[in-house]
Amino acid sequence: MSRIDETLEFIPVRIAVLTVSDSRDLSQDRSGDVLVQRIETAGHVVADRHILPDERTLIADQLRAWCADKGIDVILSTGGTGLTGRDVTVEAHRDVYEKEIEAFGTVFTIVSMQKIGTSAVQSRATGGVAHGTYLFALPGSPGACKDAWDEILVKQLDYRHRPCNFVEIMPRLDEHKRRK
Repeated sequence: MSRIDETLEFIPVRIAVLTVSDSRDLSQDRSGDVLVQRIETAGHVVADRHILPDERTLIADQLRAWCADKGIDVILSTGGTGLTGRDVTVEAHRDVYEKEIEAFGTVFTIVSMQKIGTSAVQSRATGGVAHGTYLFALPGSPGACKDAWDEILVKQLDYRHRPCNFVEIMPRLDEHKRRK
C-alpha cells in the first residue's frame, strides 16, 4: 500500500503551470489558481505560469521551451483536453512527448469516475516525459485539477512516497542521451 516514508527528506520540484483558454486571463484562471495553491502548499516551487489560447502550435512551443529550461522539472497544463474542435492540448502534448505515461490517463479516469460518474469518459487527460521533464495535461475545471493533484500528483511528486514515485527517477529520465 502507498505511504509517505517520514525518514526521507522532502525534495521540492519546480513546476510550470499552463492554462489553455481562448477566454480567460490570470484574473479568471480558477484552475490555474487551484494548481498554484496546491503546488505551493505541498512545498514545491511554481517556476512559471502562462495562459495561451487553444492553438496547438503555441501550446507545443511553450511546452518545448519549458522542457528546455533546466529550472523546470514538471509541466502541468489545464484546459483543452475535451472533445470539441478547439480542444487541442492533448495533441500538442503528444507532439512533444518522448514517452507517454499511459497509466496516468487511466488512473485519472478511475478517480474521475468516483466524482462525476460516466462523464469521466469525456476527458482526455494525459501524461508524458520529454527532455527529462514530466508533462501532464489536465481538464480545465477546478474540480478536475483538484482531483488530479490530490489523488495522483501530490503523491507521485513526493520523493518520500512509497513504494515508488516520479521524483526518484527524474535523474534517469534522459539517461539515453548521455554518453556511455
